[in-house]
Amino acid sequence: MVKVTSHGTELHVDDLWGDRRPIVLVHGWPLSGESWRHQVAAFHAAGHRVVTYDRRGFGRSGVAADGAYDYDVLTDDLEEILHSLDLSNAVLVGFSMGGGEVIRLATRASGRLSGIVLASAVPPYLLSTDDNPDGPLPEKQAAAMKSGLDEDRDAFLCGFVRDFFRAGGDIAVSEAEAEAALGLALQCDQDAALACIDSFARTDFRNDVAAVRLPTLVVHGDSDGIVPFEGSGQRTHEAIEGSQSVVIEGGPHGVNVSHPEEFNRAVLGFVSSL
Repeated sequence: MVKVTSHGTELHVDDLWGDRRPIVLVHGWPLSGESWRHQVAAFHAAGHRVVTYDRRGFGRSGVAADGAYDYDVLTDDLEEILHSLDLSNAVLVGFSMGGGEVIRLATRASGRLSGIVLASAVPPYLLSTDDNPDGPLPEKQAAAMKSGLDEDRDAFLCGFVRDFFRAGGDIAVSEAEAEAALGLALQCDQDAALACIDSFARTDFRNDVAAVRLPTLVVHGDSDGIVPFEGSGQRTHEAIEGSQSVVIEGGPHGVNVSHPEEFNRAVLGFVSSL
C-alpha cells in the first residue's frame, strides 16, 4: 500500500508487483478498489503488476481537499498515480464510473498507456437529453438517485447494490458477494457520493471517445440494468475505430464479480495482444 497525494487529497493505492505489463483498475460508484479482488488475484497470477486505488471520497482515500469531484480532477488523480508509480505501457481498466477517468486520460498525451478497457462503463454520455436521445439515464432517474441517497442513504445503497448484480429478475451473485459490495459502498463519503452522481450522469464524453487512438476493449453484460450496453458500451465500441467488444451473456452491471472467469479471460486476452 502507498499513499499518493493529488490536489491536496490523499489517495489509497495498492500496488502488487509483477514482471509483466501493469494493469491499473479503476473502480465504479459507490465502491472502492477492493471491488476488484477477483481480478487482482487472476491478473497477478498471470504475472502482471496490478494497481488498484480508491477514488477520492471513497474507500480508504481522503475526501477532496478542494471539494472537487468533477472528471477533470478525478482524471488528474489517476494521472498522478501513474506518474508517482512511474508506470509505463500500462493498460487501464475502468468499470462503470471509472470508465470516465479512463476515457479522458486516454486522450491526454501522457505516453504511459498501451491500451484501455471499458467495463460496464458510462461513456459516451449517460444522461438522456435532446441532443443525446440514446443516453440510457433519464433526467428523472438521475434526480431520483440523488434524492434517494440524500433522504435514506442506507436503504438507497442497499437497493442500488442489489440492482448492481441483478440480471433479469434474479441476483446473479451470492448473498455474501452482495453484502461485501454493500460494505464497500457504505464506506463512501456522503458529499463525494452525491457529487459523483452528477459527474457520471452529466459528463458528456462524446468528444473524448472520438479522440481515442489507443487499442480499446469494451466488456459489458447483456443484462446490465444500470448502464445498458445499447446506450453505452455499444455506442463507444462503434465510435472507436478498431475497438474490440465482448458481451457477456447473462451479465449484470457488476459483471466482473458475477462472471469473473469470462471477464478476466477477455481482459487478459486483450492485454496479451498488445
